[in-house]
Amino acid sequence: MKQTAVLILLLLVNICTYADVRMPHIFGDNMVLQRDKPIQIWGWADAGEKITVSFHQQKKKATANKQGRWLIKLEIEKAGGPYTLQVEGKNKVMFNNVLVGEVWFCSGQSNMALPVHLITNAVAEADSADYPQIRHFYVPNKISATPEEDIEAGAWTVCNPSTVSNFTAVGYLFAKELSRKLNVPVGIINSSWGATVSETWTSREALAADDAFKELMAATPPLDSSQGDRYQAFSTNPSCYPSLLFNAMVHPFLNYGIKGILWYQGESNAGRAYQYRKAFPLLIRDWRNHWKEILPFYFVQISSFNAGNGDSQHGSTWAELREAQTMALSIPNTGMAVTIDIGSATEIHPQNKQDVARRLAATALHELYNIPQVHSGPAYKAMKTKAGQAIITFNDIGSGLMVKDRYGYIKGFEIAGADRKFHYAKAYLAGDSVIIYNEQVSEPFSVRYGWADDAGACSLYNIEGFPAGPFRVDNWPEITSGVKYSICE
Repeated sequence: MKQTAVLILLLLVNICTYADVRMPHIFGDNMVLQRDKPIQIWGWADAGEKITVSFHQQKKKATANKQGRWLIKLEIEKAGGPYTLQVEGKNKVMFNNVLVGEVWFCSGQSNMALPVHLITNAVAEADSADYPQIRHFYVPNKISATPEEDIEAGAWTVCNPSTVSNFTAVGYLFAKELSRKLNVPVGIINSSWGATVSETWTSREALAADDAFKELMAATPPLDSSQGDRYQAFSTNPSCYPSLLFNAMVHPFLNYGIKGILWYQGESNAGRAYQYRKAFPLLIRDWRNHWKEILPFYFVQISSFNAGNGDSQHGSTWAELREAQTMALSIPNTGMAVTIDIGSATEIHPQNKQDVARRLAATALHELYNIPQVHSGPAYKAMKTKAGQAIITFNDIGSGLMVKDRYGYIKGFEIAGADRKFHYAKAYLAGDSVIIYNEQVSEPFSVRYGWADDAGACSLYNIEGFPAGPFRVDNWPEITSGVKYSICE
């Protein structure tokens, strides 16, 4: 009899627990919902339970399906708030101080994760961070063998001087630029993990269907949940296994409306830069497919860092990775912030995140928000030769080319003949072109700019202050062309 009573009590506890309306952790006080598109509200309840969602001047109903899942689409809302979101079934859940505005998903590795308190002028940035319309959501680092529906914990934090220090610096500074220019709330979801490769942020089905990865994936069995737990416990770098971070740190947010994606990653893929030409576009397509929208995807080109003394003479993995990133600009609705000029030979995490964010924001403001402005630096257009000199023309010169060097020298150019031997080049401006030469190269065949791991001396800009992107004219084979992804690196 006693055992029967205990069993009934346990059953009642389980029923009561399951019957409660439960929401994903992305929903919370202080959250920002995406404006100007239908707002999806979803969660779990008892099968057949009637759910009512009330928000602003809207009220909608749904019924939980056999699996206990439910989803309601609210009508489009303009920027505004604060509002209250109420979800009611057999219990009631309330979310207060909710804003409607722009939501950006910020992801990548440690340069995206880098918090405000570690950047240039960190104290001044924090002291002036009185922006209650900016909200930050931190996604805890976690791997998963299978796609997750939710994360273990999370909360939206209102931006003020006492909270901003742990925000993603790039995300916060980007949000500040948008909030100032647009005068709307901005939410940033910080889902980033240091030293991670792009393949772990890509879904298994996307990797398995791609020619560059299908052979490896066929030989890499999916992990079950217990294997995933053991892998996290014993691997020195659990986040390099394919799809584990997509499952745990991207998949839970696919129903949440966002404006676009900010991506700062690539350093951990530099040793396989040639393959990144496939891996990076694959990730972009994969995320867009899962969000069911051609979302704006703006990314940061990796900066200068002396990763291995790489240059044109010895080969440079970082230069090749930057080239792969530049190639991704051929994908519609993408943009790139060039940061070759703000790195450090000895520090892989540039502290100047202000310029990184300003350059990302300039692209967003121009491309998405129809604010006419120059938003990028000179990009290689064409080369012709004349009398032993190479003449380079550029796109995106803005109001014209300029040199940032105390002596007026254009640094960063190299020139080679058909022998493929590069020499440091002399260069000077000629209107909207750059003339490049070296007396040892009588018949120029190729020019390279910023082609090194550490190319921080590059000094060509447009008048608006955006740096020229690194490039090469040749397509000679490079050092990463045969290096493939393996488990684990």
